[in-house]
Amino acid sequence: VTTSSTVKDLGVILDSNLSFKYHINQVTTTAFFHLRNISKLRNMLSISDAEKLVHAFMTSRIDYCNALLGGCPASLINKLQLVQNAAARVLTRARKYDHITPILSSLHWLPVKFRIDYKLLLLTYKALNGLAPIYLSSLLTRYNPPRSLRSQNSGLLVVPRIAKSTKGGRAFSHLAPKLWNSL
Repeated sequence: VTTSSTVKDLGVILDSNLSFKYHINQVTTTAFFHLRNISKLRNMLSISDAEKLVHAFMTSRIDYCNALLGGCPASLINKLQLVQNAAARVLTRARKYDHITPILSSLHWLPVKFRIDYKLLLLTYKALNGLAPIYLSSLLTRYNPPRSLRSQNSGLLVVPRIAKSTKGGRAFSHLAPKLWNSL
């Protein structure tokens, strides 16, 4: 029996360091394959049909389990951003060197980093309001100061201390309160 450095569970490729490098590489490879096929058909499609194809084959892959990618290095998130940028260019028929921010805003698309943050903040909101599973709600603690302060009614969460900033900083129990308090 040979050992493997990665394992695939529910469509997410996990490695021993939980770096998600292999997962992101697989997602980008598959997404660029589908984008190439969509770009070949783009001249025959209306904008609404092309947008449906892009959402079906690309956005769904980028967004699948993207809450797990919170706290990943920017170099890995940028690979997913390149896929989204290429999809926006194919969809709008923009040139390679056109600035991408106006294109993304015209399509009403959030950049990948902000999509990940949005998903984490949505899970945090649901956990605080009893709409998420108990195991997520139990990871969050509301801030209650020992004495009366102006910040006691501000809706802040306690950010737990972590031993290692590289791995512990990506945990939901640390990242979710940090994002929530930054709102």
